[in-house]
Amino acid sequence: MLKRRLNNAPAASRQRLPMRILIPDNKKLVHAMDISIRWGDMDAMGHVNNTVYFRYLETARIDWMCSIGCNPDPSGQGPVILNAFCNFYKQLEYPGDVRVKLYVSDSARTTFETWGTMERVDQAGVVSAAGGATVVWVDFPSQKAVDLPQWMRDIVA
Repeated sequence: MLKRRLNNAPAASRQRLPMRILIPDNKKLVHAMDISIRWGDMDAMGHVNNTVYFRYLETARIDWMCSIGCNPDPSGQGPVILNAFCNFYKQLEYPGDVRVKLYVSDSARTTFETWGTMERVDQAGVVSAAGGATVVWVDFPSQKAVDLPQWMRDIVA
């Protein structure tokens, strides 16, 4: 599950540490795709805006879901994101392409974890950011979590 860096020292002597959610070693690569960095992805500081990293993760997640035939039906069932996070390590800048690698892990009765790494295509192996999201399977009409269908469980296990 999600691991957080915590500082258990008394509040008076506590040194402020950034929260960082670590991507687990035990995960399965399910998808990779390249996304072009657009001029409009940058902010006033000349690097890709932090919100865009979430868009890159979403784009890879949706592309993967479509590739496995996961097409949510508003009158049926499908995936919903419970939470999302991103750790930023190195700035991305225009022009260039980002390779997003999508992983899954920790399947449970109604949920599984997705994880993504982002690196420039021209700097393979140098992770600029990493993030993830918890996915829950939902019955849309009742707005309630339901068991993952077996076909999805087989993929994410």
